[in-house]
Parts: sequence; C-alpha cells; structure tokens
Amino acid sequence: MRLTRTVHDNWSVSVGSGPAPEPIVSAVVPASVPGVVHLDLLAAGLIPDPYLDDNESALAWIGLVDWHYRTTFAVTQTEMATSARHDVVFDGLDTVATVRLNGVVIAETANQHRTYRVDVGTSLVVGENTLEVLFRSPVRYANEQSVALGVRQRPYPLPYDAIRKSACSFGWDWGIKTTTSGIWKPVRLESWSTARLASVRTQAGVADAATGVVDIDIAVERAGDEPLDVVVSVAGVTVSAELAAGDTTLTASVAVPEVDLWWPVGYGAQPLYDVDVRLEASGSILDEAHRRVGFRTIAWDSTPDDAGTPFVLKVNGVPVFVKGANWIPDDAFPVRVDRARYARRLRQARDANLNLIRVWGGGIYEADDFYDLADELGLLTWQDFLFACAAYAEEEPLRSEIEAEARDNVTRIAHHPSLVLLTGNNENLWGYEDWGWKLRLDGKTWGAYYYYELFPAVIAELAPGVPYAPGSPFSPGSTDERPLHPNDEQHGTMHIWDLWNQKDWPHYRDYTPRFVAEFGWQGPPTWSTLTRSISDDPLTPESPGMVVHQKAMEGNVKLTNGLIPHYRLPEDMETWHWAMQLNQADAITTALEHFRSFAPHTAGAIVWQLNDCWPVTSWAAIDGDEHPKPLFYALRNAFAPRVVTIQPRDGGFVAAVLNDSADEWTGDLRLTRRGYDGTILSEHVDSVAVASRGVATVQIPDAVATAGDDGSELIVAELSGIRGLWFFGEPRDSALEAPRVSVAVAEHADGVAITLIAGNLVRELTLLADKIAPDAVAEEGLVTLLPGESTTIVVRGLTAAQAPAVSHPSVLRSANQLVVR
Repeated sequence: MRLTRTVHDNWSVSVGSGPAPEPIVSAVVPASVPGVVHLDLLAAGLIPDPYLDDNESALAWIGLVDWHYRTTFAVTQTEMATSARHDVVFDGLDTVATVRLNGVVIAETANQHRTYRVDVGTSLVVGENTLEVLFRSPVRYANEQSVALGVRQRPYPLPYDAIRKSACSFGWDWGIKTTTSGIWKPVRLESWSTARLASVRTQAGVADAATGVVDIDIAVERAGDEPLDVVVSVAGVTVSAELAAGDTTLTASVAVPEVDLWWPVGYGAQPLYDVDVRLEASGSILDEAHRRVGFRTIAWDSTPDDAGTPFVLKVNGVPVFVKGANWIPDDAFPVRVDRARYARRLRQARDANLNLIRVWGGGIYEADDFYDLADELGLLTWQDFLFACAAYAEEEPLRSEIEAEARDNVTRIAHHPSLVLLTGNNENLWGYEDWGWKLRLDGKTWGAYYYYELFPAVIAELAPGVPYAPGSPFSPGSTDERPLHPNDEQHGTMHIWDLWNQKDWPHYRDYTPRFVAEFGWQGPPTWSTLTRSISDDPLTPESPGMVVHQKAMEGNVKLTNGLIPHYRLPEDMETWHWAMQLNQADAITTALEHFRSFAPHTAGAIVWQLNDCWPVTSWAAIDGDEHPKPLFYALRNAFAPRVVTIQPRDGGFVAAVLNDSADEWTGDLRLTRRGYDGTILSEHVDSVAVASRGVATVQIPDAVATAGDDGSELIVAELSGIRGLWFFGEPRDSALEAPRVSVAVAEHADGVAITLIAGNLVRELTLLADKIAPDAVAEEGLVTLLPGESTTIVVRGLTAAQAPAVSHPSVLRSANQLVVR
C-alpha cells in the first residue's frame, strides 16, 4: 500500500541574495507550507500588510530576492525498509527553484502551474533528512528569460510572458504586484512498492436516456513486473481488469443503469457519483484513487446561420443561456483561499443567479475544491489555459514546460461535470490581429502553436469529451479562405471594452453579439473595505492611497467621464463613492438586460468580473474583503430567472419578457406611462405567453411610449408582479426630489428586517449596511419604489440595536441623492 505523509512542519525561510533590508537579510523566519514568503514575513512582523496604503511599493524588493526554504524530517529504518520506492512530491512550487535533499540536487523547477515527483531513494537516509528549496528571484529570472527568448508584446512592464508563473502576480489593472516565492501547494513523501497509480482519468458519458458510462484510463508506475488487477466501482457496479506483467496502461468501462443526469443550476439537479479505483496485486491493495462524476452531455453549437456563427451551449441537448462572470484569483496570495472561502464565493455567485464561472487565463488553475464545489452547486466552469494579453515564445524552455502543465491540469480537472470549455488563451488572438503585434514581433513566435496544435492534441488524448476553443474572444469557422476577425460581433465569442475605455455605457445597446465573454465597468469597493485598507486623511478620490488602489490606466478619469452624463459629480467622498458604485451597477444592468433581450441570437453574457484579489477599485461585484458591491444586486436582478425589461427598438420601445425558467410564463402585461408622482398618464394591457427558456417582445404603443415631459415621466411594464422601468430622462436632468423614505425595523432570524416606505419616487434604494457593521449584508438592493410603495429587506449581520442607523442618508442610499444638491 502506498504510504503518504506531508512534509509541512519545521520549515524556515531566509534570504539567499538580493536587496533585502536589515534585519531581514540575517533573519531565519518560521515558514508555513503550503505558503509564500510574503505571508511568512508578515506573520513574523517583519513587513506591513501589503494590502494597506502604499505598502505594495515599499515591498517591491521581495520579488528581487532569492529565498531559501529549509526543513528537516526523520525517516525510520522500518519506513525505509518497508517500501521499494520513496518519492518527494511537490504539488506546486512558485516558481524557479533548485531542490536539494541532504545536499544532493534532486530537482530544478521553473513552473508554478505543474507538479513535480522525484525518486529520492538514493538520497534519503535513515534518521534526519534535510530538504531545501532554493528559489530564484522571479523578477530577475523573468527579465533574463525575456532577453534570452526575445522580448515580446504585453501591456505591463514586467515580462510575465517569459516565466510560467501567474501573470497577475506581476500586477494587473486590478491587481497588486506580489511576484512572490514559496512552496504554495502541499509537499509530501510517498513510499510504495510493486506499483502505484500514476494517473487516473475518468470520463462520464450518457449511452442512452437511462444508462451512464464511465470510461477510465489508468497509467501505473512500476517497481516490479508482476501482473496487477484494477478494480473500478461506480454506483454499486464493479468491474475488474488485469494488467499483464510489465504493462503500464489500461482502459476500462463501466455501464451504470438508471443514472440521473447532472444539470447546471436552474435546469435541474446535480447528482454526483463516486468512482473508486483500486490497484491490487495478489489480493493486496497497492493504491487507490477516487473521483466524482456527473452524467451529462456537453456541446457548443457553432453551426453557421444567416446572422453569422452562433456559440450556444447545450447541456443534455438543452440550450443554456449562459449567465456568467469572470473569475480571477480570489486572493493575491492564493494559498489563503481554502475550501470554505471558495464555498462562500461560489455560493455568492449562485445567489447572484449566475450559472457559469470563467477562470481567466492570467491567474491560476484553481484548486480541486473549486471544481468540486462547482460540481455540487451546478455552476458551469470555463477554464482558460494560462496565457493572457501577451505574445508567448514557442521555443524551449517554455515549450516543454507548457506541455507539461497542460498535461498535468487537463488530467486533474477534466472529469468534472461542471467543466464545459477549455480555452487556449485570453485575448491573444485578438492582440495578434489588432494591437500591433505583427509589426513588432518581426517574425518571432507568439503562441499560435500552443493554441492551434498543442492544446487540441493534449485534449484529444487526455480529455476527448471536453470542448475546446483556441482563445477568447474567438470566431469559429475562420479559415485562410474565409478569415474572420477573432473579435467579430457576429461570430463566436466577443469582448467589449471600447465602452469602458472610450464611450458611455448606453452604447452597450449598439452591440448584438452572438456571445459576449468579457465586458465591465468599474466601481470602488465597499466603504468598510475602502476605509480599512486606506488611511488617507483626508480621503478623496485622488488621495495617495486611493491612487495606489486604482490600477486602471486613467481609471478615475474614466469613472468621472462615465458618471457625468447620468449623475452630477459629488463633492464629498462618501457620495462620490456611492455614485461610482451605482453607475457601475447601472452600466451592467443596461448591458445584461439588452443582451438577454436578444436571446437566442445572443447566447450568453459573462461579466468582467465576479471577485477581487485585494482591496481595490475595480470591475468586481464582490470586493477583496468578500463584501458584495451594488453590482452584485445588479447581477442578481438582471440574471433573475424571470425579468421584464423595456428596451429601445427601431425608434420606439418594446417590453422584453425574459423567461429562463422551466415553465411557460403567461399573464397580462400591463404597460403604463406615469408621472413621478405615480399618476397614470396612459395605459395598455397585452396578454403574453412566453415559452420556457424563451423571450417575448411586445411593442409598446405610442401613447405609452411617448413622454409629455422627459424629465418627470417613466414607463412601467409589469407581469406577475415583476416589472421593468424606463425613465425618459437621465437622472441628472430629471425632476427627482430628495428621497422621502420612512423606515421600520423588526427582528428577523437572520438579522433584522428593514421595511422601507416611499413617500415619493425613489430610484435604486440600496442599504450600504457595511457602514454600520463591516460584515452586515443586505439581501436586496437597487430597489425602485413608486410613491406609496414599500419593500422589506433582510439585513444579515446586524442587531436590532444597530438597525436604526440604516435610516442615515449615508447608509440608506438612492439615485435621488445624486440629483438633488
């Protein structure tokens, strides 16, 4: 039987060489494994928190230092004699390292994204053993490799493209630069005899409506040549197969009758089945492996149609409108993200009515817990290979490292039922076409081999059931005879960034993409996160700490330019903060309702981005302290199973009724034009029947659609208590008055229930409850009330004694406050 023990104790870290300050240069610091050097130095009190104020720049020296990790562990004579083989296994080293055991070099590594297994039988001794991992400065190594490989195009100064390390650890337009080093995943000593399971790949399919099939591909590593038995069990069905003497690979198949299908959230249940694999010799168990699978079929339909090339996800043959968000590492030090934190984030995603998470290509391949939880929650996953916004060399040593990491990670994650797409890169096909790369590369390689040859071949070999796209964005069907731009609106996937960078957000309605995989608008983090991480006095949008925590090029200029067409620019910081958060929510609401109204022509929308990795002004819906921003409520509202939205079309207006539920939606759609005082000025009723997973559009009659006064009238479309609103005038040009809202508080099992009663028209009421208690969260937000209407919002994490503070105008926020001076 394989014997495994972790080697996580008694580690220390010290400076090897580089510009470390005293007293760190001479310190031997206790080290956590798994861990990274920043967190060890922070725990020892030797550096300040990198996330606060401008500590990022004060700690830039860490990435220029070589760091040495060291531990000792004991091995007994019995342990040594019991097994024929002894392997040291590193699940992840960040990044360029020399590994020594008892002074003997056992490995040289240069890839954060792969595993390393080393036979140490000739170096391991009975008694005390010394294990050392000597890390090179990632910044200096990347710079050296950039020169050796040839400088290539990228949007940021440091050459993250020349090293197989998380690109965003070198800093991004939402991310802190860490360029850290460390043993960031588990390390263990594995001892075994005869044979072990080197890899186990499972692929679950559906043979017919009632029968599931699990195909298992097994590779073994041998320390002997005797015959072996492989036993596979799934849902009470067991099959056995013999591995002949000397053979190292075996394929088996298990048919499982009467299986239940796995579905994404909102489409059905998520039944999961355990697959148990045993490797035996003469009846003794040598090794075991366990996987969980779900039975479903996956396909992306890109059959050309009259409008271009669609990109439609089908699960079990059923088209699924993708309601997604992009995912970045949830902490700039990913080692701090444990299963509980993954669970909190992914549950927030599901609560926001998302059904897909795209793991962006500038971060990491997430831990097994991420994919396990996605399987359980019914959240589809789309995993980029780790290439982002840059040209990548196809020469050695990168070429071999990239193949090794692809094989490692495809093998590790491909069995998950939630995984519906592997993608070659983020924006590199687009960059090659549009960002001047062709001229500046001057004939150098840029990554095409990986995207068009290597990755498809690896997937065909290791995970033939997982769909693949060469990049995001990408236009399927492009050929030399029929070249398609990779970011073509009418073909495949599209990224839309000209609005944030150059235009106003109503221009989202200028696009009708087949599938939009990235688009976003910035907003600051929650107030409690902002004031915890920045100690500027006074705190202003342009104060030093705020500038450090705004990484986008001209980010604050774009925030201002994007606000003023809609709201007046506030003079005080707290109102500025609210204005920018609300404008972010408005921008994404506009985009999502527009895109959904064009389904099935538009088959999905993936917002940039779900989460943050530290406290920062960014495109995220959930900030670096895990707190939801108003954008979170915008996602939940716009991605709700049933939505009524009013959209401008062909010089008039339509009410679009969006039904992403399993049942037909029927009823009377009531259309009214009203004054801000609630008076009905015109009315029309239409009977509608919207098919399951369907969209219906109803033309709004001119009498309702034509305002007498743009600044004081709106359209209301309501069906089954769900309504959409259209305001003819921008808030800043309207007759909105100061909000008159009465507040009533009641105790609730989850906190307190806040009932809000509107004395006048109040737009987008939102409780910024974190201002009262940092962990307080309102369950609803962005609620518009007509005069006399009320709503009750449960606030978790708030006590009855704290609840009266919700009526303070800095907590009880509305769009009205941004109009009335």
